[in-house]
Amino acid sequence: MSVRDRAGIASAKRIVVKVGSSSISGDNAGQIAPLVDALAAAHGRGTEIVLVSSGAIATGLPYLRLSERPTDLATQQAAASVGQNLLIFRYQDSLDRYGIVAGQVLLTAGDLENATPRSNAQRAMERLLDLRILPIVNENDTVATHEIRFGDNDRLAALVASLIAADVLILLSDVDALYTRPPHEPGAERIARVPYGDALAGVELSSAGRAGVGTGGAVTKASAARHAAESGTAVLVTATGLVNEALLGEDVGTWFDAQSRNTVPAHA
Repeated sequence: MSVRDRAGIASAKRIVVKVGSSSISGDNAGQIAPLVDALAAAHGRGTEIVLVSSGAIATGLPYLRLSERPTDLATQQAAASVGQNLLIFRYQDSLDRYGIVAGQVLLTAGDLENATPRSNAQRAMERLLDLRILPIVNENDTVATHEIRFGDNDRLAALVASLIAADVLILLSDVDALYTRPPHEPGAERIARVPYGDALAGVELSSAGRAGVGTGGAVTKASAARHAAESGTAVLVTATGLVNEALLGEDVGTWFDAQSRNTVPAHA
């Protein structure tokens, strides 16, 4: 279906929601429950929900007795191995309240760049959704290297939205919207809507998030939103704490208009 504005989110058939590390790990691990509340409510309305969740490395750090994200690849992989297990457990433990089963989907950039693994991933995701399973997608950080990483899960979420032809992609972070300049600076104004093809000329976007455990800021969200919009998926960028309002189609965040799917190239 075609979703032309926020109000259409409430009746969208298929939605991808992406949440960042800083929103669901460390001191914010308690935000998993309200996030699940909102996802479960949409699931209960009949919406097919896919969650793209960062946080494996950040979740694993305390169990490796580390206070900050490691810089070497091997330790990042070790933290991801421990953290991914715990992260999925926390999601499933919260989803149990609603009788919803999660399905873990771990991807590398190569999985979506090559035809055969891409087709396999698409088929698996479609079947999970047919079975009313809630797929939880993350980059496979345990085997990914610096050279083959997505770079951030905003990009991964956009690629997943394109893969399954989602109606809407909701990118969550610790900021309620995109602004004309970093939101803490005087004169910063919320950008309510971005028409398709708008380059956001003159807008000062931050390249990093406010917390130190994630990798994506406003720049990566705008880039991911453009990619998804080009494939026909509308995008909403807002704060994790506003996810319920976002899924109900309320006036929150920054909305990116999508290209009509009738004009999207076949390879997109």
